[in-house]
Amino acid sequence: MPFLRFKGFQKEFISSISSTVIQQFSKLTGVVQEKIKIELLLVEQLNNSPLSLEIYMFPRDQELHDSIVKELYSILCEHGFRDVHIFFILLSPQLYYKEGQPLVSNHSEPFLIT
Repeated sequence: MPFLRFKGFQKEFISSISSTVIQQFSKLTGVVQEKIKIELLLVEQLNNSPLSLEIYMFPRDQELHDSIVKELYSILCEHGFRDVHIFFILLSPQLYYKEGQPLVSNHSEPFLIT
């Protein structure tokens, strides 16, 4: 966890940048590289949908979210992808379950959130 989900890109391209994306994301967030997941969503576009990058993660400071987008957008721009929509889907630790248990509950100590 976190999940970086690319939509509308070619598999070969995402594979070619995945190690750079993981390294930079880890450097900015402090999340170990093995916990960062990259996925390619295969969708059938029915109209003029933009390329997008959905970032599923727990909330962080606005400055960190801004830095993440700046770095990832820079990587995409280097390869000619300037019109990419990047957005966060923020997860709640109380509503995220691991092994059937919430990461955070009112009655227990939270797991380490990464």
